[in-house]
Amino acid sequence: MANDDVDVMGQIDNEPREAMEYDVVIVGGGPAGLAAAIRLKQLAAQKGTEVAVALLEKGSEIGAHILSGAVIDPHGLNELIPDWKDKGCPLQTEVTEDRFLHLSKNGSLDISWLPMPPWMKNHGNYIGSLGSVCRWLAQQAEELGVEIYPGMAASEVVFGDGGEVKGVVAGVFGIAKDGTRKPDYQPGLELHAKYTLLAEGARGSLSKLIQARYDLTAGREPQKYGIGLKEIWQVPDANFKPGYVQHTLGWPLDDATGGGSWMYHFGENYISIGFVVHLNYENPFLSPFDEFQRFKTHPAIRKFLEGGKRISYGARAIVEGGLQSIPKLGFPGGALIGDCAGFVNVPRIKGSHNAIKTGMLGAEAAFAALQAGKAGDAAADYQGLFDKSWVKKELRLVRNAKPLLSAYGTVKGTVLSGIDMTITHATGGFSFFGTLKHGKTDAACTGLAADFQPIAYPKPDNVISFDKLSSVYLSNTNHEEDQPSHLKLKDPSIPIAVNLPKYGEPARLYCPAGVYEVVYNEQGSDPRFVINAQNCVHCKTCDIKDPSQNIVWTTPEGGGGPNYPNM
Repeated sequence: MANDDVDVMGQIDNEPREAMEYDVVIVGGGPAGLAAAIRLKQLAAQKGTEVAVALLEKGSEIGAHILSGAVIDPHGLNELIPDWKDKGCPLQTEVTEDRFLHLSKNGSLDISWLPMPPWMKNHGNYIGSLGSVCRWLAQQAEELGVEIYPGMAASEVVFGDGGEVKGVVAGVFGIAKDGTRKPDYQPGLELHAKYTLLAEGARGSLSKLIQARYDLTAGREPQKYGIGLKEIWQVPDANFKPGYVQHTLGWPLDDATGGGSWMYHFGENYISIGFVVHLNYENPFLSPFDEFQRFKTHPAIRKFLEGGKRISYGARAIVEGGLQSIPKLGFPGGALIGDCAGFVNVPRIKGSHNAIKTGMLGAEAAFAALQAGKAGDAAADYQGLFDKSWVKKELRLVRNAKPLLSAYGTVKGTVLSGIDMTITHATGGFSFFGTLKHGKTDAACTGLAADFQPIAYPKPDNVISFDKLSSVYLSNTNHEEDQPSHLKLKDPSIPIAVNLPKYGEPARLYCPAGVYEVVYNEQGSDPRFVINAQNCVHCKTCDIKDPSQNIVWTTPEGGGGPNYPNM
């Protein structure tokens, strides 16, 4: 499939655009962006001053693109809005039971007894929908005077005369697939700011550009990722255990392939069930989606879903690099907050509390700079605030968990990381391993097709397991069809000329939404690479895992993508 005649950043020409001026522009309506917006307004109120804040969200509404497990540690929320319970935050289900299993093909072993630091336990945490929490946070932000613009994808960075970030372009609409303007064409707005906070989540398109432009990853380890696939089920009373939390390792993944599952019971007989595959896996024939579907058929899992109904599906990349991979956080004119910088605690499978806290820290640094009459610098206080924060301390304690799993496999790696975390907890951060490195990117970890056998996945039964297209339907994904594909190929020849013979073209397998296909003619020859961009659930896996690093994920027209009601 040929690339569309629009560049990677989506700019059509140099046509002047209307500009709007703000003190701070925030890109992304997840927990980090919303926390930053709220904190800015709180600080302004405390000082008796005004700060103009705009927040852009590419989804059709706040929460539409949010996907998380989610067992939420309330630490960040407690600091941001101490009376969140009284204000009606939709987190009502407190964890009541916490289980950790190792699965074999037909059996399971409860390993909850293994020694782990106390913060690995989930008591005191809450189960819920992070999307619903973000909608509630948006209400709090708007009540404080934050201007929130959903359906406004930030597609381009605006730079000042000194090379600093001056703001972003958002709201470009009406460009046809061939790059021409449709009757409803809108060139978009330039939102200028003294400081721009990027809160795009994992593998954000503008964050990726900014990190490269200002060399923010110099001296850091490569960022690592997983793909998290999630379904929500509503199950009979007999299968439901309010507040029950269960995680698993093992089957259906082999020991060399990192990953595991979660299952959380919350609300009105809802079960959040999901599966994570670390994207440093080698076998190019592995399909994370099909591993997830196979996992649900295990007796220890199936018993909870039997007789229930699947009501939602989605997928999202998870940042897994940890402390070693966090880039420099400030850049001229702004800062990286939340998961676009990578603050997920991998062994805890939690990041929303750290996203909220780093959003607050970014806001505090930006506000202090504004009060000092500054603009366009790197809001340098943010890096210092992070270095002294409990977020960095938490990530330091678990810094070797991911490298140990990668180096020693699931069984040995879990035991070693458990021992290491126990020691780091007891000593305040000391590890006999020091600080281990990740080494290669996830794309570079992909093995050659000649070294592996294709995996024969069972046919879905449409009761417990399902196919990709029926799953995408549940994600309510929608894109305007007559628009340039937001999935760009740097070189359109590479999928067939390089990836197919060398790797079996793994895009058709790692994508959880059936976006990529290799199609043959009736004679079984003349392969073509097809991109079904309308299916994309914005997980960003292609941008991360493509072994040739030939696929670039960019923002589609605002509002496009999944519309998750409760993920």
